[in-house]
Amino acid sequence: MLHKRFRRYSMLKRYGQIIEVLQKYGFGYIVDQIGLGSFGDFTSRLKKQEKRDEHNLSGPVRTRRILEELGPTYIKLGQLLSMRRDLVPLEYAAEFSKLQDDAPSFGFEEVELIIREELGLPVEDLFESFEKKPLACASIGQVHRAKLKNGDDVVVKVQRPGIKEVIESDLDIMYSLSRLLTEHIPEARLYRPVELVDELSRSILAEIDYSQEGWNTDRFAENFKDSEQIHIPKVYWDYTGTRVLTLEYIEGIKGGRVDLLEKQGFDRSAIALAVAGSFLKQVFEDGFFHADLHPGNILIMEDGIVAFLDFGMVGHLSSETRDMFLNGMTAMVKGDSSLFVEVLRDMGGIDSHVDTKVLKVDFDYFRSKYYGRALKNLDASVIIEELIEVLRKNQVKVPYNITLLVRGTLAVEGFGLIIDPDLNLAELVEPYAKNAIKESFYPQNIARVLYDNISSWSRIFQRAPTKISHILDNAENGYLGIKLESEETKRLISEINTASNRLSFSLIISAIIVASSLITQTNMKPLLWGVPLLGIFGFLLASIFGMWLIFNIFRTGRI
Repeated sequence: MLHKRFRRYSMLKRYGQIIEVLQKYGFGYIVDQIGLGSFGDFTSRLKKQEKRDEHNLSGPVRTRRILEELGPTYIKLGQLLSMRRDLVPLEYAAEFSKLQDDAPSFGFEEVELIIREELGLPVEDLFESFEKKPLACASIGQVHRAKLKNGDDVVVKVQRPGIKEVIESDLDIMYSLSRLLTEHIPEARLYRPVELVDELSRSILAEIDYSQEGWNTDRFAENFKDSEQIHIPKVYWDYTGTRVLTLEYIEGIKGGRVDLLEKQGFDRSAIALAVAGSFLKQVFEDGFFHADLHPGNILIMEDGIVAFLDFGMVGHLSSETRDMFLNGMTAMVKGDSSLFVEVLRDMGGIDSHVDTKVLKVDFDYFRSKYYGRALKNLDASVIIEELIEVLRKNQVKVPYNITLLVRGTLAVEGFGLIIDPDLNLAELVEPYAKNAIKESFYPQNIARVLYDNISSWSRIFQRAPTKISHILDNAENGYLGIKLESEETKRLISEINTASNRLSFSLIISAIIVASSLITQTNMKPLLWGVPLLGIFGFLLASIFGMWLIFNIFRTGRI
C-alpha cells in the first residue's frame, strides 16, 4: 500500500515536471488544451511566467530541448520520432536525430551491487580484473572493461540503477498524455500518439533486457559464421543476465576515424563494400538486420575485418513482409502505382483517411523524377527521404519494421560515404533485388506461397460451419446485432453525453431554486432575518452549483 502511494506521488511529481518544461518552452497552450491547465496551477504557474529566451527558438529546437530535459525515456521517444519521417515533418525529424543518448556515470559500488544481484557472486569472484572507470556511459547503462579468470578480455555492460522503474513510470504517463492528445486535439491524431508510445514501449523495454541483446548478438554470429569479412563478438552467457551483459572485447579503430584508417593503410573502399554488402545480406537473405550501423557501432580490426557492435536495435522481416517489400520495389521499377497502393494496403498502411487517387498521382510524379537515370547518379538516402515525404503527405502509416529498415539503410549509406565517398548503395542493391525477385518465381517459392494460401483458406472453410451455426443461433434467439463504430461516432456520442449532463445538471439547479423560492414563502423555522434558513441554504447551494457549472463550461466544455 505504501509502495503504491509512493508510486502515485512520484507520478504526480513527474506530471508537474513535464508541465513545467512544456510551459518553459512555450507549449503551455497544449497543457490547457488537454485539460491539465489546473494541474499546472499547482506547479510552475504558482510563479509568474516571464518571457523566456527559449520562446524565440524554432519549434523543432524547442521540442528537442524538451525531450532532452525530460530524460532518457523522452530522448528515446525523440530518436524514434527521428525515424518516423512518415509521421513528423522532416525539419522535426532532422532535429530529433541530434539527440544524444549520454549521461554521467554511476558509482562502482552500484555496479558491484547489480552484478552480485544478477550473477549471484561478487565482482572479485567472477573476474580476474575489473576496471572501475567505465569505457562509455549512456542513459540506460555503462560499459566497463574486464578480464575473466580464464584470461579472456571482455566488456561488461551494466544497467543504470532504477532505470527500469523510471522508464515504466514514464511510459505510463506517456500513454495517459497520448490518449489526452488524441481526445482533445484532433490534429494530433494524424501523428498516432498512442501507436507511437506502443512502438517506443516495445523498443525500449527490449533494450533494457540485456539478455535479449545477447540473443540478438548470437543470432548475428550464427548468420555470419562463414564470413571472412564480418566479425560478431562472443556472448559470455555465464556472465550475463537481464541487467548485465558480458561480451568479447574487440580491439580496433572506430568506423568514423578515417584519418587513422588512412594512416594505417586500410582499403577504405573494401571496408565500405563489406559493411554495405553485409547489410544487404541481412535484409534480403536473413530477414534479420542491424538497424543502427553508424560509425560508433563499427570497429575495423587490425587484419581489416569489420566488427559490428551493439545489437539492441534490430529489425525483423518475415518472408511475407519481404515478399511485400519486393513487390513494392517491383511496382517502383515498373511504375505501377496500383500495385504500389495494394502493397501499402497489405502492409496495413492505408486506412479510410487515405485518398488513393491522390497517392497514385504523387507516386507517379515521384517516380518520373528518377525514371531513366543511371544508378550511379542516384542517391539512395535522398530517394528514400522523398518517398517517405510522399507517404507522410498522404497519411500512409509505415510499419515499424520498415521504419527500422529505412533507418538502417540511411545509417549504412551514411557510414559508407564517410569511408568511401564513391560508394553508391543503389548500385549494390540492384543485383540483390533482381535476384530476390527472380527467386520469388522459383517453383519452390511459388509452391510455398500457394501452400500458405491454401492453408489459410483451409482454416477458413474448417471454421466456417461452426461460425455460421453460431450466427444463426444468435439470430434465432434475437441476439444478433451489428456494431458500427468510428471516431466521428465516438466523438458525437461524447458530445451528446456532455450536453445531456449539462442539461440535467441545469434542471437540478432550477429545481433547487424553485423549491427554495417556495420555502421562502412559508414561515418554516428556523428563520434568519425573518426568512426560512432552508430556503437561504437552497439559494446558496444553487448559486455554488451554477458558478461551478459556468466555470467548467468555459474551461473545458464539460462537467
